[in-house]
Amino acid sequence: MSGATDRPHAAPLLDVQDLRVTLNTPRGPADALRGISFALQRGQTLGLIGESGCGKSITALALMGLLPEGARVAGSLRFDGRELLGLPEDAWCRLRGNRLAMVFQEPMTALNPLHPIGRQIAESLRLHKGLDAAAARAEALRLLQRVQLPQAAQRLDAYPHQLSGGQRQRVVIAIALACGPDVLIADEPTTALDVTIQREVLDLIARLVAEDGMALLLISHDLGVMAENVQRMLVMYGGTVVESGATEQVFARLAHPYTRGLFAARPQLGLRAAAAGGGGDGSGRRRHRLSTIPGRVPELIDLPAGCGFAERCTLAVDACRAAPPPPVVVAGDHLARCIRLDAAQGLP
Repeated sequence: MSGATDRPHAAPLLDVQDLRVTLNTPRGPADALRGISFALQRGQTLGLIGESGCGKSITALALMGLLPEGARVAGSLRFDGRELLGLPEDAWCRLRGNRLAMVFQEPMTALNPLHPIGRQIAESLRLHKGLDAAAARAEALRLLQRVQLPQAAQRLDAYPHQLSGGQRQRVVIAIALACGPDVLIADEPTTALDVTIQREVLDLIARLVAEDGMALLLISHDLGVMAENVQRMLVMYGGTVVESGATEQVFARLAHPYTRGLFAARPQLGLRAAAAGGGGDGSGRRRHRLSTIPGRVPELIDLPAGCGFAERCTLAVDACRAAPPPPVVVAGDHLARCIRLDAAQGLP
C-alpha cells in the first residue's frame, strides 16, 4: 500500500457518497443504484463483487460519466476534490481516458475493428498529451511492450480480429494506461479468457497498478479474484452494497447471507461436482453437488422496498421486506446490511 493510503486523514482520491442512478426502462423508471458510498485512496485496490444485474457495471459507468441517455443521477461523486456530477460532456472528455481510465469487459467490442491497434492506442496520446503522429506511435509501441504483447512491433499495424482474446485484452489495458491515469477501473477484465490467460492478465494489472501508484477498482463475480487482488471489497446486490470491509476481514467472517451464498457456490479444487441425481461414480471418490443460491437477481424495476435479497434468503422474515436494512458493524470497519446477522452465522 502506498504512503497516501497509510495516512488516515488524507483526502480520498475518489469519494462516492449516496450515489443513486435511475434508468428509464420500457416498464418505467428503475433504481439501478440505491445509495452507493465508498472512498478510494491513491494506490488502494478496491473490489466490487456480485452476480450479473447487481449494479457493478452501472457503478463503473457512473464513475466514467458513461451512463445511458436519460439516466438520472443523485448523490456525490468527487474526484481529487472536484464534484463530477453535473459536469458538461466536454469536461468529462478531458478526464476520461486521461485521469480516469477503464478496461472494459469485452475487448472485441471495446476495440474498433476498422483501425489498427497502434492507431487506437495513439489516439488518446494525441488527444490528451498533444503528441504528433510519430511520437504517439513510438509511445504506443512502448505501451504494447509494457503489457507484454508478443511481437509488439510487428503487431502495431494489426487489426483486433488478428489477435487472440488475451492479446486483445492486453491492447485494451495499454489504451487505458496510455495517459498515466490516477484511477483504473477494470470491469470483469478476464471474461471469456481461459484460466491461464486470466491469471496472466490479473497479474499484469496488479503489477502495473503497483508500479504507477494508481488506484484500482476491480469488478468481478469471482470471490477468488477478490481474495487475491484487492485490499478492500464491496459485495453488491440489488443496486446497493450489502457487505463491505477489508478483504481479509470479510473472508474471515462472511456475514451477509448473500456473501455466504456466493462463497458456498464457488467451485473447489479437489471436489467433483455430482451428476444430476447421482452421488458416486464408482471410482471410490466422493462426488459433491455445487451449492447454488435459489432464485435469481430480480429485474431493477422489481426490486422490493426492503432487503433486495429477501426473496432468495432462507432467513428472511417480514421485517426484512418492510424496509431497507441499515448497515451493521460486524467488526471494525467491516459492515453488513442485514438484520439477521446472528442467524446467518449458523448457516453452513
